[in-house]
Parts: sequence; structure tokens; C-alpha cells
Amino acid sequence: MSQRSSGADVQGLPEDSEADLADVDGPSLRRLKQAAPVLVGATVLATVAGFVQKLPCRSTSFNFVPTARSGCYTDIYPLYFARGLADGKVPYFDKIPEPVEYPVLTGWFMQGVNTLVRAFTNPGGTLDAVKAHRGMSFYDYTAAALALLAIVVVLASAYAAGRRSMRAGLMIALSPALILAAYINWDMLAVALTALAVAFWAARRPMTAGVFLGLAISAKFYPLVLLWPLVLLCVRAGQWRALGRLLGGTLWAWVVVNVPVMIFAFDGWKKFYVFSQERVVDWGSIFYWGRGERGWSWVDHVSTLNRAAEVCFAVCCVGIGFLAVAAPRRPRLAQLLFLTLAAFLLTNKVWSPQYVLWLLPLAVLARPKLPGFIIWQIGELIYFWGIWWYLISVTIQQSNPPGAQVPAPAGIGGFISGLVHFSSPAGGIDMSAYSWALFARMLTVLLLMALIVVDILRPGSDLVRKDGADDPAGGVLDGAQDRWRLSVSGLRPTADPA
Repeated sequence: MSQRSSGADVQGLPEDSEADLADVDGPSLRRLKQAAPVLVGATVLATVAGFVQKLPCRSTSFNFVPTARSGCYTDIYPLYFARGLADGKVPYFDKIPEPVEYPVLTGWFMQGVNTLVRAFTNPGGTLDAVKAHRGMSFYDYTAAALALLAIVVVLASAYAAGRRSMRAGLMIALSPALILAAYINWDMLAVALTALAVAFWAARRPMTAGVFLGLAISAKFYPLVLLWPLVLLCVRAGQWRALGRLLGGTLWAWVVVNVPVMIFAFDGWKKFYVFSQERVVDWGSIFYWGRGERGWSWVDHVSTLNRAAEVCFAVCCVGIGFLAVAAPRRPRLAQLLFLTLAAFLLTNKVWSPQYVLWLLPLAVLARPKLPGFIIWQIGELIYFWGIWWYLISVTIQQSNPPGAQVPAPAGIGGFISGLVHFSSPAGGIDMSAYSWALFARMLTVLLLMALIVVDILRPGSDLVRKDGADDPAGGVLDGAQDRWRLSVSGLRPTADPA
């Protein structure tokens, strides 16, 4: 017997039957209701801690160098001014020297918060004072909205975790990643919509799951890559109708959100896609390390860099596809979702600190074991401080004329000392120390990926499946029979049970 039903029940379940869905999801909903007060409380505690962590920088109006020293940088306050919101400009439609470089739904989220700020914040004083006051209110309002979205992420992921809802929810809510990265950017919007898509897929509502996935893609690009694992697993299980409904819902939601802006403000709409194509190699990427430490001059050619990143990710997707259809037992959805997204980040030309939020709920659903999770979080913490302290040295060098007397950046020894004493080196850290931080994150992500692959190949080591569950987040895949599987003789039909 699986988490929600037996394999036979899944095969005969009418996808749109409200009565059957209520019967199937009753235990999961009851568990979530029981866990919700604790999970909401833990998430509120974590988001408040995240806000408090930003207070020293808030008091300096997020001046960059003090902000980097304290690790409390945010894009929200400076972009309020840089993207025209302080002047009442509407993203995508108004002419702005540096237009919003995010997909449509994130821009509308920014505009919605700004509308509230301008409606309820009317300070007196000079125009500059009014803008500064509203800018800080914009940060506060946005932080409150992102905190609510964090609660959505935790509850939706807890639902998808099935019997381990409390464990999964607390691992997400109390993670250092959530506390430190929640307010860096607007990523929590896409993370929450993706978590809802996974939760509705777990509830066997593929159309609704597709709608939320389409909305997530309209907020950030990365959820698009999560379609690949869903296609692979639905093909192996022969769940064509559910896959079609998912894809239909995804396309419908994306079209509804994007097409009106495409029609009336095409130049503003395409900014994100042009920016993504033309963006040079940036922080956190293996290509950035290669240029800085190995002299890979070819990465400065953006077209070549784009092709290299695309080819590397495509190779990873082929490997994940082979694993999905050839594993002795069909992998769980969350396992493949994490592997695909981690591969996307590892091969990308930029890997910002807040992108840890993308992986967080999927990592917990894929492998809810503390040792590997803690090691990964430590790697993320090392990188979190490494990137800010490295940017201190970059800023000092760029803001002072050649030959000026400035503090020298610290090497790996100074970096470790700074971490131990929780104090940034005066001149930041150099490229070699930053490289250690970069690899601390990459290697811990690779370790988590390797552990998940072991769980796929040896289901007996998978904590989720040890108690007889199949795939709590799998929806129609949970307990379903395999219809196709890759064997020595090739891809062939099969009637083997899950």
C-alpha cells in the first residue's frame, strides 16, 4: 500500500472526481492541518530572524560595503530606485533607463507592492526624502509579502511530503538558507508557485498543477526545466492524460499572463529574454571561476558561453533521462526535480546566492535526511559569506584609483579566520579564497545529488520508501505501474508493478 492509495486505485482514479480526491487526500490534509500551527510558527520565527538579520543594513539604507560586510544585502531597496518605481513608473509599459529585467509576474508583484506603498505612505518633506521613506517602506512591505510566501512554500511542501510533513516542513522553515536568502530578491514568489504546483500534482490535480507551474515560469525562468522530469516519469508510467493536462495548464497560465504584455509592451516584455541571452558570465558560475583562475578567455564571448552552458545542461538532462527510464524502480518525482534543477544551476553562467531557495523545498522532498542536508547548508553558508566578502574587495578596487592605499584582500587563511570570528577581513577576500567558497557550494550540491542517485538505484536506502510508500509527491505516479522501461534490449513495454 502506497502513501495515498494502492497502484490499482491510482490507475482507476478519475482525475476530476472531487469525491475520490477527497478520499485519497484525506490523510494528507489531516496531517497538514495537525502540523500547520507548528510549521507556520516556525516559518514566522525564521522570517522574523531574516528581517532582524537585515536590520543593521537597513539602518544604513543598504549602503553596499557595510551591507556586504554584514551579509545583509538585498536587491529590493536599490532596485526600487534603479527600476523607476520610486518615480511611479509602471514596469514594462513606461520608458525606464534600466527597465525591469524579470519576467512579467515578478514585475507585477513589484508594481503591486509599490501601489500599496504609494497609497498608504505619504510622508512630508522634500521629494528626495519622500522617495527615501517610500523606498524603505517598499522594502518592508515586500519583506512582509515574501514572508507570507515562505509560509506557502513550507505548507505546500509539507503536504507533498506525505507522512513526513512535519519533518519536511521544519527542515525548510528552520534552514539557514531561508533565514539568510528570503529577502535578497523576489525569488520567493516563483518558489511558492512551484511548491504549489508540486502540491497540486501530489493531489492528482494535474491541470491545476500546470496552472501554478505556468505562473511560476511567468515569475522566474527556472521552473520551466522541471517539466523534463514530469515528462520522463509520465512516459515511463504511461500517464499521458495527466501529462497533457499538466502541459495544457502550464501553457494556458503562461499565455494569460504574458500575451497581454507582449501585445501592448513588447519591448518591455522581451527585456528579460534579451538580458538572459546577452548576460555575461557572472558570480557563482563554474565559468566565472574558469575565467578568473584558469584564464578561460573564451567565456567572454557570450554566444560561445551560452552554447557551452546549454550543451552541458543538455548532457546532464540526457543522463537524468537515462536514469529515469532505466532505474530498476521508477524514481520519485522530487528526486528527479532536484537533480534537474541542480544540474541547471551547476551548468549555468550565473548562480546568485538567493538561488538556494529554488533548491530548498525540492532537496527536502527528495531526501529528508539531516546529515546530507546539513552538509549542504554548511556549503551554502560558506558561499553566502564568501560572495559578499569577495565583492568587498572588488568594490574597493573599483572605487579607488590605481596605487591608492587600500586594505589588501585576504587569502584562504584570512577567509577561514573571518568565518571563525564572524568578522569580514578589512579588504574582503581575493579570488582564490572566493574559489574555495564557490567549490564548497558546488561540491555539497554534487554530494546531495550523488546521495539521491544512490537512493534511486538502491530504493532500500531511500528514507521515504522504507515504510512502504512509493511516491508521496508523485500524484498519479504514486503506486502506478510501469508502462515503459529501458532495458538491455532497449525501451520496451512492461507490466512490472512499481
